[in-house]
Order: sequence, then structure tokens, then C-alpha cells
Amino acid sequence: MSNANFDLHVVARMTNRLIVGLFGAFLLAGMYIHFSFHFLTVFFLMLSVMNVFYLRVQKKHAILRNFGVLGQVRYMLEGVGPELRQYLFSSDTEERPFNRVERSEVYRKAKGVDSAMSFGSALNYDATEIKIRHSMYPTAAEDLEPFRITVGEERGLASAYTLTRPVMISAMSYGSLGAPAIRALGRGARMAGIPMNTGEGGHPKHHLMTGADLIFQMGTAKFGVRDEHGLLDDDKLRDLAALPEVKMVEIKCSQGAKPGKGGLLPREKITREISELRGVPMGQDVVSPPSHAECASPASTVEFIQRVQEVSGVPVGIKFCVGDPEEVRVLLEEMNHQRIYPDYMSIDGGEGGTGAAPKPYLDGFGMPLLPALCKVQRLLAELGVRDKLKVFAAGKLINAAKWVHGLALGADAIYTARGFMLALGCIQSLQCGNNTCPVGITTHDPDLQHGLDIEDKAERVKNYVEGVTHDFDELMRSLGVRSTRELSPAHLYVPPASILAPEIGA
Repeated sequence: MSNANFDLHVVARMTNRLIVGLFGAFLLAGMYIHFSFHFLTVFFLMLSVMNVFYLRVQKKHAILRNFGVLGQVRYMLEGVGPELRQYLFSSDTEERPFNRVERSEVYRKAKGVDSAMSFGSALNYDATEIKIRHSMYPTAAEDLEPFRITVGEERGLASAYTLTRPVMISAMSYGSLGAPAIRALGRGARMAGIPMNTGEGGHPKHHLMTGADLIFQMGTAKFGVRDEHGLLDDDKLRDLAALPEVKMVEIKCSQGAKPGKGGLLPREKITREISELRGVPMGQDVVSPPSHAECASPASTVEFIQRVQEVSGVPVGIKFCVGDPEEVRVLLEEMNHQRIYPDYMSIDGGEGGTGAAPKPYLDGFGMPLLPALCKVQRLLAELGVRDKLKVFAAGKLINAAKWVHGLALGADAIYTARGFMLALGCIQSLQCGNNTCPVGITTHDPDLQHGLDIEDKAERVKNYVEGVTHDFDELMRSLGVRSTRELSPAHLYVPPASILAPEIGA
């Protein structure tokens, strides 16, 4: 708190004495000059009492015990530091996880505003940036095929589900998000004609209110479909999958934010309704198991996939973040052995994550999406499995160029969660796990939720989908292709210094 040129401890002592002195001065001024001085007397009395508490009573904070109210100023500045950096000091391209340029593009798309910019790219165009290879012979607009993939067609399912846009709303539960945000996303998804993943929050009450097509996510705790022992209850899953809004079921094995660890919902975000929907107690963190109890080996994992397929009767996928690619190989080999395959695999990059997670997991676990996608695509091809299922990709894919990256490296469709949070108006305040989201998205505080107008935000979700889809179609034409089936790694320029280069042989 001090250095050779500025001794803050001396300043703090002078400040503390000055507070007491000003209290005495205004007290006398109020008594002998004019009563109005007593307003300042009261203020400095309160400040003096607070200072005595910091200096002599509380023992938790050494800075407050040494510096009094001046130390509190330090804590206040530390508290608003992220906001000061975000709005006053950071450049347009240096913030994380999304910089101001990226966020601005989503905001403009969500508002239906043209996002064209002038005076060149704000990016570096250096050895780390993947670029898209355009063609000298762009595709005519009338020759571009509408996007269309059908999940479950490989098994000949009557309930097979067709996607008509390349993007879906990725998993965000009621719990991680508040009810108004869920309802805005669901209404926007319905208007845009895309499905919405429910996340692992149990019975999707608020999702069902919106009329959107739903992908029910079964997390490791199996909220909504669990028995008294935490295992899968077939009857509950059968009833839930019979709901007309539920189009697919997703078995979450792991997620990019915290692979190898179960979901986490902080106690601050557990309301009475969430407690009832999930079947969990109030007043304590909800921590899901790190894996499904039924999935103790590759063989039992494949058997569990088959069980969920037979019970639900709808397309069933699995979601995981790649750790050891050899484990993925062994799992695929077991699928071949049993002749059982999920209807899709969702590959979640280690850079993904909207929910709360311990920092070592956020920063230290999980392969980045694009190298992981390449490895999985190669394994699927080598083992003859690629034509047995679809592949989804998730991990910061919030704009059309990122969609092309994912699709060119093997994905059939794109998942994004934070893209849609930004479309709702997220300002990246990083308060998602604290129930203090200032724009009412990831909070259950009614006062904070008041700022989120469901109808307005639903329209923004629709605009975002339509705006980025329009950009995507334009990029497809510039690539000189007619459909996403023609995309390959050859359509990307990957600098030799990029971590992706070894994966595609660049």
C-alpha cells in the first residue's frame, strides 16, 4: 500500500485524524454559526464510527484495520475494476472471453442493425488467426441449397428431427438462467425456427411455456428423470420424451467449462421452485456427479445410450469435451462392436462454458474445440462411423465465420450459448454465478429481472439468428460451394504457427 515516493500509511493516518477533526468543526459550526452545518456533522459522525469499526473492531481485513476508510476505497476500486477496464481502458480487441468487437457484432445483429464496418479489420492478421479461403467463382444465390440435416435418419426413426438452420441454442438450464431469460430465448427460438437445449435443470417447466422445440439434456444428476438413488427412472424419461415439444434427448457426459466435474449451481441461485424441480435442498450448492453412474466403462456407456434410445423413442445424442482422444477411439470401437450409435455427438470445446466452474477447470482442462473436432472427425472416418451419426460443435462460435470454421472441420451443425446470451443483452459483467447479473439474465432476483423484457429480447434472439444466418449464406456463396456438405479443411487458411495446423496437416 506504499512506496518510496508516496507513503499511503501516513496519508491514511492524516485522513483518519481529519475525519475526526471535521466532525468536531462542523459540530461547533452547527452550534454557533448555523444549524445547517449539522447535516455535515451527521455525515462525519457516521464516517468516524465506521472508521473506528474498521480500525479497532473488525479483524477480518488487514487493509481496513491498517488504513480505515481509505482502505475501503481500495476495495471499492477493486470491485469496479473490471467495469473500468471494460469501458475506459481496454482496447476493442483485448477483452476475454469476448472482446468489444465481437460483442458489438452480436448486439447489432440482435437489434437488426447493419454490422458493416469501415477502415479495415481490427484484428492482427497474424500467425494465429484462421481465415476462410474465398473462391474466384462465387456461387450464384439461386444455386445455394437451403441448409437441412435430419437427426435420427441413420436409424430410420419416425421421430427423426430436421434442422433447417445451422445453429441451435446450446444448453442453459433454468437455474443458471432466470425464468424471463429462458422464456425470451424459447420464444425467440420458436420464431427463428431453431431448437433449444434445456440444460440439465430438470423438468423444463419454463422452456415448455414458450412452444419452442426442445432438446432435453440429461446431466449426470439426471434432474427430472432420476429415481431415489440418483439413477435413471425409465418411466419419468418416457413421459418427458412423450411431450410434443421434446424433439431430442442429450446425454451430457462432460462440458467444456469443467470437463471431468459435474454441474454446479451455487446456493445463491436456488429458489424454492428450482429446489422442487430438481429435487434438491435449499441453502447449499448443487454439485452433480462427475459422470453417469450407469457409464462406468465404454461397454456400459454404449449400453446406456441404447437404453435411452429405446425408452425415449426420439433421437439421442451425447455431449462431451475431448480429453484423451484415445478414450474416444475406444468408445467408438465399442459402438462398432455393439452396433449401437448415438444419433449425434456434440463436441464441446474447453473454451466453452456459461455456467459456474472452479477456475482450475475453466483454465486448465479440455481440448480447444477446433483441434478436438479434427481429432473426432478423423477417428469417425478411420473407424467407419462417420455415416452413423451427426456431429455438433460448441465453443465460442458466435458469428458466421466461426460457423464456417466448425462446419469445415467436420461439424454438421453449430451450438452456441453465449452468442444468445449476448443477443439477450449480456454485457459480460462476469456475475453469472453470483445471482447479481445486472441485465437480469443469470439471476433470480426479481428486481434485476425487471429490466429484461421478454417480448423485446425474444425479437432480438430471432434477429440474431436471421442476421448471422444471412451472413453465413453470403460466406457460403463467397466460398464457391452450394451446401455445407461440400465444406472441408481445404476451405480454411490455417497458419503454420496455429495449434490447429498439425491436426489438418497444414
